[in-house]
Amino acid sequence: MNGNEPKFDAAESLMLIRSMIETTKYSIRDSSHYFLLWGWAVMIGCIAQFTLLSIFKYPNHYLAWLITPVALVVHFIFIFKDRKQSRTKTFIGDANNYLWVAVGSSFAVLAFIFAKIGWQYCFPFYILIYGIGTSVSGALLQFRPMVIGGATCFILAAVAAYLPYNLQILLTAFAILISYIIPGHLLRNHYNKTRLHTLPVVL
Repeated sequence: MNGNEPKFDAAESLMLIRSMIETTKYSIRDSSHYFLLWGWAVMIGCIAQFTLLSIFKYPNHYLAWLITPVALVVHFIFIFKDRKQSRTKTFIGDANNYLWVAVGSSFAVLAFIFAKIGWQYCFPFYILIYGIGTSVSGALLQFRPMVIGGATCFILAAVAAYLPYNLQILLTAFAILISYIIPGHLLRNHYNKTRLHTLPVVL
């Protein structure tokens, strides 16, 4: 072992871990537009589909989800812009990225499954995956509103299985509100305020 390598005691190690978490939180805050983009897109899709199905009795109510390819285009625009900016890489940040790649892949696979067995079963599974993604991401970031929102989705997924299809749609909108939209805005606002408080004073 090289004698010149730095040695950390327990307190310094905890401070290093905390610094890594805080750095990752800022990175996620800067990327919270992805959370908010998909949160609002899915919520609007749910409300639009419920309105077309339950109020207007429109047979092609699923057309409400044409908002998805629009959101996907915006998503790739965000990626293109973000790649131009340098970002600090951490283990926690990488783990969070891998988590959401897995979540996105799960949604893609479920689309093929429900196309075969019927879309009437889709929403409880979607709510469950929302819960997995946000609860794990919230735990990685130590951000309680996201953990609570994700954990609540587990309960809502079980409840949705016993509801009629149109009410499952509304419940999904509520799940997105508490797991994506509200935590996403809270995370962004909290760390915007934190950064303002830590900016150096220019005399």
